Amino acid sequence: MFTIEHEFDATVVTLIDEGDGHLQEDVTINAFEECVTLEQYDPRTDRVQKITFSVTQLNELAAALDLPEGVYRLKPQAR
Repeated sequence: MFTIEHEFDATVVTLIDEGDGHLQEDVTINAFEECVTLEQYDPRTDRVQKITFSVTQLNELAAALDLPEGVYRLKPQAR
């Protein structure tokens, strides 16, 4: 299950782990104009862990999900 909320400066997507077995903590994705952050509570440290992606890194991650192993460089898109 997931939720989507549009706030003043970001779109917030929360991924909620459901089902049987060991469940992970919710993942919150904040999409800003200049970057995207992923946050997840870590019960071992009692802290929220945060990762920040630039827009370029996020585009490369999206492309990488559909490619075989190797080394790649995305071509800049013409505007």
